[in-house]
Amino acid sequence: MKINCNDTLAVSLHRVFNADLNEHGTVFGGQILKLVDGEASVAAMRVTRSTVVTAAMDHVQFLRPFKLQDSMCMEAYVTGVGHRSLEVFVKVIGEHLMTGKRFLGFTCFMTYVIQDPTKKIAYDRVVPQDDEQRALTAGYQTRRRHRQENRQHQRDLLQSLTLKKPWQA
Repeated sequence: MKINCNDTLAVSLHRVFNADLNEHGTVFGGQILKLVDGEASVAAMRVTRSTVVTAAMDHVQFLRPFKLQDSMCMEAYVTGVGHRSLEVFVKVIGEHLMTGKRFLGFTCFMTYVIQDPTKKIAYDRVVPQDDEQRALTAGYQTRRRHRQENRQHQRDLLQSLTLKKPWQA
């Protein structure tokens, strides 16, 4: 069974206010990540119709800063599906509200997993509707393979981490 990328599309607009800014006068990166995770989860749940949990965020790129008098338009859609996991692409387009000039400010891929281990995704593929979606869905298997390879590296790295308090020798 297949699902169209556009059927998973989630779009939202956020205006930048003073409370969103860091000491540089730009939107705090953590604020963007919070908004992106929320937006991408909507796209994920449009496919799973189940509760999902965030498993990974990769290819994170803060391309241009968002400032006061900007808006952030977040677009998220599913670019690949597995049995219980799926990938969502997110881009954030800025708009200078005083001039109307638009810019690409942020992109990333999010991986979500269905929380209930007994449930599976009903779709076996995502069908792109435009050139952007075709390019992104075409790279899904390669990105998925890299994530799988990286998981073993992460397991090895985690074995090296300590939980002792830093002030104790």
